[in-house]
Amino acid sequence: MASPSDTVEGTTSPDPSVGLRAVAALRRLTEQLEDLQVASARQQGWSWAEIAAVVGVSKQAVHKKHAHHTS
Repeated sequence: MASPSDTVEGTTSPDPSVGLRAVAALRRLTEQLEDLQVASARQQGWSWAEIAAVVGVSKQAVHKKHAHHTS
């Protein structure tokens, strides 16, 4: 598993194979971090509307994406 700095550096690689793998790894990491933060917000009593406003999507979209993780 590559370190975070290696992954970030990989995004600027002139080799598309390296760059695209790095982008995919960052996408997975971003999804995991969002899951953790949404769960934390819900545990602290945030509404779906409050989370959606910060994330920049509709409350329906954030609920659909994360409700099964926080129930």
